[in-house]
Amino acid sequence: MHLGYGVLQITFLGTSSGVPTRSRNVSSLALRLPQRAETWLFDCGEGTQHQILRSDIRVSQVTRIFITHMHGDHIFGLMGLLASSGLAGNAQRIDIYGPPELEDYLKACRRYSQTHFSYPVKTHPVSPGVIYEDDEYVISCGLLKHRIPAFGYRVTEKDRSGHFNVEQAMALGIPPGPLYGKLKRGEQITLPNGKQVNGADLCGPPQIGRKLVYCTDTIFCDGAVELAQDADLLIHEATFAHQDADLAYQSLHSTSTMAAQVALAAQVKRLIMTHFSPRYLPGNGIELKDLLQEARSIFPQTELASDLWTLEIPRRQLPDLVQGQR
Repeated sequence: MHLGYGVLQITFLGTSSGVPTRSRNVSSLALRLPQRAETWLFDCGEGTQHQILRSDIRVSQVTRIFITHMHGDHIFGLMGLLASSGLAGNAQRIDIYGPPELEDYLKACRRYSQTHFSYPVKTHPVSPGVIYEDDEYVISCGLLKHRIPAFGYRVTEKDRSGHFNVEQAMALGIPPGPLYGKLKRGEQITLPNGKQVNGADLCGPPQIGRKLVYCTDTIFCDGAVELAQDADLLIHEATFAHQDADLAYQSLHSTSTMAAQVALAAQVKRLIMTHFSPRYLPGNGIELKDLLQEARSIFPQTELASDLWTLEIPRRQLPDLVQGQR
């Protein structure tokens, strides 16, 4: 078990919808956990491994991959990444989570390309609810609303007890050892002299775990709002501008205003929009800056994702704004 909170670092590996552009690849997001030497991927569109090579991420540290749905711009890079990891000989084990059809897709790819992995690859079909949990994190998923079954993912860091004041404990004559463990857990102990000590009195305020939510592809839906409740960071698709809402309804994608409405309803701290239609390239009648303006009119703490942008999600006791560099 790791002591104290570590770094939660996000890198956008692809922020375009459907097809890549010169400046944006198709969908993929990396969550780096440096204290564990692990990286978790969310979606793996074509070219994801090339984007990883352009970043500070190590393919050898990819341990979990979460797939939202089976459309090609979210999965066509998966087999290439898995095959390359095997050829490099540096992958230990990769667990892949996604729709039930994902396992059949990977089996077919391996069969027809005669690819054999030199490391364990385990596929986990997901359904709404908790899909992974360890000492530090809980990952859950929920159904979104798209043309085919699509899942959003929520990463919740577990709360921790506050800082234990060792000096104060020693001043009370409490010897280091098992009693400290009880006090750190907030339990009450009785000293040999009969004095009772409440562990909560020796601990600082509890540390609230951070929450990251990833929702794509979907039109506005209650499932996204429920999944995103109280998130520190919501990453939500915004394929279309508000005035192209007809296209959004036809394809079951979100507009910029829908993404902002999810963020507002869920009371998140920050929204980053992604999965943009190439129709809003610079110089066109509507540009991405217009989508940003639309969203900020509803939810001011909104930003646009860009490829290879890396940022950290701060702990709750720090200022709410996420510190990042483009």
